[in-house]
Amino acid sequence: MSEQAAGLDLYACLPSDAPLALPAGGRVAVPTGISMAIPAGYEGQVRPRSGLAARHGVTVLNAPGTIDADYRGEVAVLLVNLGSEMFTIEHGDRIAQLVLARVASLPVLEVRELDATERGDGGFGSTGVSAPGAE
Repeated sequence: MSEQAAGLDLYACLPSDAPLALPAGGRVAVPTGISMAIPAGYEGQVRPRSGLAARHGVTVLNAPGTIDADYRGEVAVLLVNLGSEMFTIEHGDRIAQLVLARVASLPVLEVRELDATERGDGGFGSTGVSAPGAE
């Protein structure tokens, strides 16, 4: 909505302007009514809107969702309600944002061993900062 915004707003496009109920704990694919041709070497990243997340606990379930350059169907946004109350989606509501990003294409090589690093195979908390709940 602003000149320097990184993302483009995605809007709900609901048939016959009927609202869509998203119960607490529920998830739904919300149609946007748009299709696009993303150039080769780029992807579309569907990201949550911070206001919906902060005020209602509604976010994009598979954030960021990826739209591949060769996809030509309608864009739908998979929303989840992590809040404690029903959330209603109306036709024309801003539901997510789309960021276009360059994608590096690298060859996949199978190897028997990986090179050694200081971190090695240390997972959560192995760099000195514990992940929430990982004790």
